[in-house]
Amino acid sequence: MTASTKLNLRKTFFGDAEHVIALHSGMSASLFRYETGIEAVRLKNERGYLVILPYMGQMIWDAVFDGVDLTMQNMFSMPRPADVIVETYGCFAFHSGLLTNGCPSPTDSHPLHGEMPCAAMDSAAIEFGHDDDGAFIAITGTREYVMGFGAHYMARPRVVLRPDATLFDIQMTVENLSGAAMNLMYMCHVNFAFCEGARIIQPAGFSPKDTIVRTEVPAHVPRNPNYDAFLETLAQNPAAMETLDEPHRYDPEQVFYIRNARTDADGNTAYMMRRVEGDAFHIAYNTRDFPKTVRWIMANQDQKVAAFALPSTCEPEGFNAEKAKGHVISLQSGECRHFSVKLGYMTQAESETAEQAIRSL
Repeated sequence: MTASTKLNLRKTFFGDAEHVIALHSGMSASLFRYETGIEAVRLKNERGYLVILPYMGQMIWDAVFDGVDLTMQNMFSMPRPADVIVETYGCFAFHSGLLTNGCPSPTDSHPLHGEMPCAAMDSAAIEFGHDDDGAFIAITGTREYVMGFGAHYMARPRVVLRPDATLFDIQMTVENLSGAAMNLMYMCHVNFAFCEGARIIQPAGFSPKDTIVRTEVPAHVPRNPNYDAFLETLAQNPAAMETLDEPHRYDPEQVFYIRNARTDADGNTAYMMRRVEGDAFHIAYNTRDFPKTVRWIMANQDQKVAAFALPSTCEPEGFNAEKAKGHVISLQSGECRHFSVKLGYMTQAESETAEQAIRSL
């Protein structure tokens, strides 16, 4: 049972100076505006904070817990006004999709990762209250997509933080408002920091049948004979990437598809990346909602990212390729789909327990 209060936001509430607008159970929500004009909400508890862009796809720009920055290294000191994600690619997480997804091939006409990442939200709100898991504070919002002679849907993203917690929830609900079926492709695109020497813990083998190396490289990735040769070597032995001890191997990027992942009886699974310090980044979700898991790792002078588990309904090869593979959901008129991911930071002690739980799946 949930008992909550919702505070609807207006853009006029945001100013250059950060100010607290809500307090609840040792947590706070504060508002500010970046110099670029982008509005932001900081959700904070005793352990850390999230910075969410309420009117820009409700992407999470920053995530810091116990003094550890979870976010990829990037070239952006702050979010910038953008129509496509590459124009402001410095965030911790964004909603990828929803009608199309992934890297467009030469036969595709959609933007990189679809229309949702930088979408202008129609509304945004702070919600705080109690549910079956205790106290919470959340950012919510709505975005109605409607196109004459095209799709019509409602997207309702939500980010939930709890007291004294370093794990939080990213959620997305999509409702088809059209009288016709719509295509649905969704990925929770989480850009964790690249941590040299970290070990990836996964509920699947590192064999070529379980950890598939992407060898069909999209046009935006620079290629050379050495890179192509390494891709072939890696395809035969993906276990070479279990430990991130060779950063130069991820320039250009490497992408993997994880197959045959183990789950519990309800379809839940989890992945983690343990840093050399012993602590870890962790992500958990249900494979009935997210049947695909993608890994994207890159490390160069400008950007370093270890997206070690991207929960998805599809792989990121563009609409036409995923349609041909049968990976595009047909959402019927009036139908809703709800997606939820729990992720964040774990201490060394928590990581020991979580690693054993993943290996015992």
